[in-house]
Amino acid sequence: MSTFRRFFWLGALLSAGLQVCALPTAQDQACNGHPEYCDRRYSELSFVGAHNSPFVGPLLQHNQDVSVTQQLDLGIRYLQGQTHKNDDGVFSMCHTSCLLEDAGSVSSFLQTVKSWLDGHPDEVVTLLITNGDGLDIKEFDDAFNAVGGIKDYTFAPQTKLGLGDWPTLRELIKSGKRLIVFVDSKADTNRFPYLLDEFSYYFETPFSTTDENFPQCKIDRPAGASADGRMYLVNHTLNVNILGIFLPDRFKADRTNAAVGQGSIGAQVDLCNSIYHRKPNVVLLDFITEGDPLKAERTMNGL
Repeated sequence: MSTFRRFFWLGALLSAGLQVCALPTAQDQACNGHPEYCDRRYSELSFVGAHNSPFVGPLLQHNQDVSVTQQLDLGIRYLQGQTHKNDDGVFSMCHTSCLLEDAGSVSSFLQTVKSWLDGHPDEVVTLLITNGDGLDIKEFDDAFNAVGGIKDYTFAPQTKLGLGDWPTLRELIKSGKRLIVFVDSKADTNRFPYLLDEFSYYFETPFSTTDENFPQCKIDRPAGASADGRMYLVNHTLNVNILGIFLPDRFKADRTNAAVGQGSIGAQVDLCNSIYHRKPNVVLLDFITEGDPLKAERTMNGL
C-alpha cells in the first residue's frame, strides 16, 4: 500500500470517530482495584481486614465463612491470623490452641497467599501474624523460606518509617514488594527486616468486645502508647460471652459489618475519627461475607 493510501485510510478511520489503541498509561492502572489508590501512601489508606482469616467453617470457634483465597478474591487485602506450635512441633495457624483449631502449617497459609499474589500483579496484601507462643522470630523466617519466591514479594524498609515515609501503592507494585508483613511480638528487623514489629507501627483498640454498639475507641495496645506517629487498627469484632468463653457472634455479623447504622463499621469509624482526627488504617472483622465491608472501606477512603 502506498504512503498516500496509508494516510488516506488513517484519516478515514479518525473521521469516523474510531480511536487508535494505545498502551495503558500510569493513570489507567488500578491499585487494589481502584485507580484512586495508586498515588496514596500505604499509611494514608484504610483497609477492612479478615480477623483470624484461616479459621474457616461453621463451628463456634470459626471466624470466617470462606477460604483465604476467597477472601482475597472478594477484595480483602489485610489478613490476620494466630500461630502456635501443634503437638507434633509444626508451626501452625491455630486459634488460641491447636487442640481447638489447627488450620495447617504457617507455610501452607503463606503458600496460599503467594499463589494469589502470583496471579494478581496490581495488588498489595498485608499480613498481621500473631506470635501466640512467643517464639523466636526465626521460626517465622523459616516458614517464609519454606515457600519458594514469597520473600521476593516482601517489603523491607531500610529504617523504621514514619507516617509520611511509606511508599504509595503504585511504588510498591512497581517495585514488586507487594506483601507487607507485621508480627505482634519478637520482631527483630536487624535480623529479618521484612518482619515488621506491629506495635512500632500501630496501636490497637480493645478486642473481645461484647457491646454491639462499639461505644469506645481507646488505645488498648501497646500499653501507654501515644497515637502520634502510629497507624491504628480497630478491632470491630463482636463476641458473645458464654460461661466466660468469648466466641465470635455470627448471628449479629450482618449488623456489625454494615457500612452504616448503629453498631456498624461506619459508626465506630466516625467515633474513632472524632478522637484521633484521622480514620483507622485497619478495621478487623469476623465473617467478612456478612454486611457490606468493602462499601465501608471505599467510604473510609473517600470513594
